[in-house]
Amino acid sequence: PTFGVGHLVLESDPEHGQEVGTPVSEDRVKECFEKDLDTAISECVELYGARFVDDWPDEVQQVLVNMMFNMGRTRLSKFKNFKAALDANDWKKAADEGRDSLWYKQVTNRAERLMKRLEAI
Repeated sequence: PTFGVGHLVLESDPEHGQEVGTPVSEDRVKECFEKDLDTAISECVELYGARFVDDWPDEVQQVLVNMMFNMGRTRLSKFKNFKAALDANDWKKAADEGRDSLWYKQVTNRAERLMKRLEAI
């Protein structure tokens, strides 16, 4: 189960075990989103290194944080050719590699929006 802006309910969350559809306060949604966003950003830095923050355009950072939020580091780290294209600052190739994935097939509309953003850089 999830709530708010795609927060995956964890065993450590007070919402764990509650019936789906149980209301969650706006403050709680914001709290979880901010924590999840911070986690996604720090996971991007772990996976891509300092160049993620220091060298890559904001638009690339935003796309990668979105992907990290959606997939997590374990899954995103498997995108070897995608990462190689990013390392070469080849945003178009990265978009092509992103499209060549199971993730793309699973969330095509969302993924295509993100890959178009990469291509436009």
